[in-house]
Amino acid sequence: MELLRSNLSRLRIPEPTNRIYKHECCISFDTPRIQLRVKNEDRSEGGLFVDMNSFLAFGKEFVDWNYKKSGNPVYLHIKETKKAVSEDRPSKKPTLLAIGVEGGFDNNDPEYEQSYEIVILPDYARLPFPCVDLPEKVRLAVDAVIMNVGAEKKEQVAVWTADTKHVSKHALELKQLDNGVIVPPSSWKCEKCDKMENLWLNLTDGSILCGRRNWDGTGGNDHAVNHYSTTGYPLAVKLGTITADLEAADVYSYAEDESVVDPLLAQHLQHFGIDFSSLQKTEMTTAERELDQNTNFDWNRIQESGQEVEPLFGPGYTGLVNLGNSCYLAATMQVVFSTHGFCSRYYLNQSLKAAFDSAPADPTVDLNTQLAKLAHGLLSGRYSIPATKKDDAGDSAHTTLKDKQEGIPPRMFKCVIAANHPEFSTMRQQDALEFFLHLIDQVERINTGNQVLDPSKSFKFGVEERLQCPSGKVAYNKRCDYILSLNIPLHKATNKKKLEDFKMLKAEKDAKGEELSSDEIVRPRVPLMDCLDCFAAPEELHDFYSSALNAKTTAIKSVGLTSFPDYLVLHMRKFVLEEGWVPKKLDVYIDVPDTIDISFMRSKGLQSGEELLPDAAAEDDGISANEDIVNQLASMGFQYLHCQKAAINTMNAGVEEAMNWLLSHMHDPDIDEPVTKAQKDVPHVDQSKVETLISFGFEEEVARKALQASGGDIGKATEWIFNPPADTSNMDATPSSSGNVVDTAMSDGQGRYRLIGLVSHIGTSTHCGHYVAHIYKDGRWVIFNDDKVGISKNPPLDMGYLYFFERIDR
Repeated sequence: MELLRSNLSRLRIPEPTNRIYKHECCISFDTPRIQLRVKNEDRSEGGLFVDMNSFLAFGKEFVDWNYKKSGNPVYLHIKETKKAVSEDRPSKKPTLLAIGVEGGFDNNDPEYEQSYEIVILPDYARLPFPCVDLPEKVRLAVDAVIMNVGAEKKEQVAVWTADTKHVSKHALELKQLDNGVIVPPSSWKCEKCDKMENLWLNLTDGSILCGRRNWDGTGGNDHAVNHYSTTGYPLAVKLGTITADLEAADVYSYAEDESVVDPLLAQHLQHFGIDFSSLQKTEMTTAERELDQNTNFDWNRIQESGQEVEPLFGPGYTGLVNLGNSCYLAATMQVVFSTHGFCSRYYLNQSLKAAFDSAPADPTVDLNTQLAKLAHGLLSGRYSIPATKKDDAGDSAHTTLKDKQEGIPPRMFKCVIAANHPEFSTMRQQDALEFFLHLIDQVERINTGNQVLDPSKSFKFGVEERLQCPSGKVAYNKRCDYILSLNIPLHKATNKKKLEDFKMLKAEKDAKGEELSSDEIVRPRVPLMDCLDCFAAPEELHDFYSSALNAKTTAIKSVGLTSFPDYLVLHMRKFVLEEGWVPKKLDVYIDVPDTIDISFMRSKGLQSGEELLPDAAAEDDGISANEDIVNQLASMGFQYLHCQKAAINTMNAGVEEAMNWLLSHMHDPDIDEPVTKAQKDVPHVDQSKVETLISFGFEEEVARKALQASGGDIGKATEWIFNPPADTSNMDATPSSSGNVVDTAMSDGQGRYRLIGLVSHIGTSTHCGHYVAHIYKDGRWVIFNDDKVGISKNPPLDMGYLYFFERIDR
């Protein structure tokens, strides 16, 4: 006790603003839970040690490091022991499309009881807690730590934001037409086809129309959403979900593109003669249907459900716990750490001790430390062990091992990699591609000035765009990239006869009002090499301003690579926008070979005899409004002048961008003034966003123009750079006479690659559903499905969203 009293000055009572860590070690994945890892292992020294000055937590193996670095001697030792729980308790039926969260898929997680003691380093002197003899300061400090939720769990919100409905902004002032429509209580049918299920009642005019067509061919015929595109009537309710409990009714806002709450739904239904008190539920809501799709063919195939998957344990076979919509992170990081660059940088060539010693006072906010922590957690095998299982009586003396591992939770890594990011810092599902690019950007930043250690460079390659106008003169533009984004040419499908037969079968089924079974659905099969050929093929570029001709003309555009990276990431553009800006997932398989040769995509640079276009500016009057964009907006009822301004101010990026600009600037005081040259001047852009795009490898001028065109959205700006509108393609065409020059900072070699991994996606949007990784390791394919790791018997190589290839001569 005297030893404790002599160290009271090194102990603090936590304040409300202090972040307290007590659920996970700051530099490892050790937890307070006492579990048997190896037979006859001594478990007395498990648990976590909370530094009572910094409130950081450390496992037994690492607490000495913190003592030597900080000099803080007083720690709260927390241990958790599993309670006896019957193993045959029934699983709850999920009500949320989520894993490991309340209302989601039940993992039957056990309960634990806590025990505490005061430990004083370096000799590990121990004092029990609670104890009436402890100084009051100690009791207050320890009680505050115990009562605190913990910084780790404060970061984890265990619900899907998508499942939280908001009141529609159109509901309170919805105008309903007095057209005499009376909706019968049953026997509904789509007004445009014979569909009698998945029907939606438009709350403005009383139209009954079928819902959207699912990407697997099932569902409706899009008549309800097409009706909105034509009329602009925003709200619809799904017939069959209306009962006396109106809160259960499925109301959808096409204008807001989400399920919403209509507080006046009873009034809106009565307008069409609907007595909701007598209706019974006959249809699934949108959320229920999304849950039902968990059992469809693609879900089962990508996750290899129903197959006896042999679990794997050991170094490199550690699963990641789903934190609630974190599968995009888990799948991406598993593949990334299977590459030599990241494995070497954060595991083979960096010990946890070195990472901790070079970290700031709080290692939880240091990306380098957390990357090393994650790498050691995934690759060392320390946590890749079968989970423990007690007997039915809960007797700890009779503990056996299960085939399933518990995995490690990447909470701290997610917190630091997502810091200050508007999307990744939420608990919503995210796009794995966007996360990969964000990760590479952050890794490149923390390794600035140290190219040797930077693992992001193994993905970096050069892209060269060649433009040739009718004068015969050319222009070249170069940029750096980390992914190759590929369109999918459906007309290159190799099973066209089967597709024609399928269309005939579907027409017959539709005529009879029958649904197709998953076994009957035929999807196009497109070879990956055709996608690569499509990327490299020359294309016409209309409205290209030629400084040689001093006029707009049609140029020929071709794209090639100036270097071949160690690892090539291919992004399959499976998500497109249909007419009316309705997002659609292409229902297609990609035939991917084990090896590919992209030598034909090597850019040749400026060739002998080629003459560069003069370095001249475009027309003095700036960009003219694209008439197609203007006419489409005008057809929706907007004033022609306003449509012109929208097109000009978004640099003709597209109808969606122009529409967004128009809706945001309709009340501008100068919106009705004539179009002038001044209005075509460059708008202000956030310099930090410009620097972010520059870090991706784009030139500053190109980055600024892209941000101007996309309203400052980095994601849309990147897309704008990859696919610039015809009116502005020449703006980033920088003359080059460097020939076939490769940036010395980029790796390069022959163009032959082998497939090492893929990230697959299940769901109708990249921002919902589930991501799974498959990686080729030790001569076999392995599935990484969150915390489940096992031998893949039937890897879905034709269903990838991201493909990772390794250069053979690396």
